[in-house]
Amino acid sequence: MLKKIPNPVDKHVGSRVRMRRVLIGMSQEKLGEALGITFQQIQKYEKGTNRIGASRMQQIATVMAVPVSYFFDDAPGADSGNGFAEAHGSDYVVDFLTTTEGLQLNKSFVRISDAKVRRKIVDLVSALADQPAKAAG
Repeated sequence: MLKKIPNPVDKHVGSRVRMRRVLIGMSQEKLGEALGITFQQIQKYEKGTNRIGASRMQQIATVMAVPVSYFFDDAPGADSGNGFAEAHGSDYVVDFLTTTEGLQLNKSFVRISDAKVRRKIVDLVSALADQPAKAAG
């Protein structure tokens, strides 16, 4: 029996649901309760193993206070209107923001009110990223 591979758009939409849910501090259980479904179903949506229907997508958008289009931003195969646009150019951003570290870093960073401090943090991270990895000794 062949294992069903999730559609890339379903995976993308699911990852955006997860990203938004974590950014607003909502558990899978709370989202499930708000939608009248189980947290296991939320897990399947977030992994892209179960496709989210149109009416459910509208419910999720309402509960999470975003337009439905939010979940499709930068989706695979989406036409940006620019034939020269880089395919999957911001997948790394979604991938990063769906990690625990990425979400934690983002949530903390946006709470820094001083723009100069934020700029210095960006400069520091950029400088660290340009450093060659040091061998553990």
